[in-house]
Amino acid sequence: MAKLRFTPSIIPNLFTAMNMFCGFLSIINTSQQKYFYAAWLIIIAAIFDALDGFMARLTKSSSELGVELDSLSDVVSFGTAPAFLIYSIYLFQYEVLGILISSLLLIAGGFRLARFNVQLVGFDKKFFKGLPIPTAAIVLISFILTFYNTTTGFSEFHSKFIIPIVIILSLLMVSKVKYDTIPSLSIKGFKANPLASTFALLAILLLIITRGQALFYIFVFILVFGIFRHVYYFAKQKSK
Repeated sequence: MAKLRFTPSIIPNLFTAMNMFCGFLSIINTSQQKYFYAAWLIIIAAIFDALDGFMARLTKSSSELGVELDSLSDVVSFGTAPAFLIYSIYLFQYEVLGILISSLLLIAGGFRLARFNVQLVGFDKKFFKGLPIPTAAIVLISFILTFYNTTTGFSEFHSKFIIPIVIILSLLMVSKVKYDTIPSLSIKGFKANPLASTFALLAILLLIITRGQALFYIFVFILVFGIFRHVYYFAKQKSK
């Protein structure tokens, strides 16, 4: 009888599987019109997504299988689940156009992940090229958690931002705009990237103080900062 063999890679892969499972649960909750549960499950999926990379480094068990599994999980949790959620909450009223617009999140996210996997060799660990799909999902989900009302839906004012947000997030995912990777909150991490590490600590502190209500505004700042930095360096190179 063959013996089951435990390898360290099982630990990060388990976190990755939980990421995918949360994405699947989010889709189920959306289909049952439990929109806030669906949104929070995507946030929980993002936590598992961050932890699987941490556990892979901790157990020194990074693998090609883990990379591919992580990408597949991300497509479910941060592509399919948010796209279905925003369609069900708001974009359904535009019928075919609503389907096309909401699908941009899934298509752009899938392309973003495929490009990342292909370019993994020689990858600059300080930056991501294009907005990471979990970040795009959190921007949209935090918008829903902040401005959606279970009784009245979105206000007339906030509903005007939904389509532009979906399109902008989709374009940023397939763009060449650089975004910082998650910094290591250690002495070594602070020395390597003091600005990003300080911002991460301040963001965590702000989330604690506001009980999570600042999430949308923090991620919008990250979004806008990346765009302005890209424009600044582009203009600087053009002026030479």
